[in-house]
Amino acid sequence: MSTAPAPGPRDSKPSQPDQSKPRPRPALIFDDPLDQQSSDDTDRGWGERAPAGGSAADLARFLDEKPPHHI
Repeated sequence: MSTAPAPGPRDSKPSQPDQSKPRPRPALIFDDPLDQQSSDDTDRGWGERAPAGGSAADLARFLDEKPPHHI
């Protein structure tokens, strides 16, 4: 015979965190979202490269963006 307790339901209440300290509430922000610049408002948001300058960079961009009928 075993002296171990029979398996059965455990505590029905899970251990709860310390309730004496209230959790901070998330801050509400009432700013106008249209006042902020989105990534779509920039050239980088549309997939443009940062201006590198120099004739080699201009030639590389021209060759990359050349339409197919200019080949």
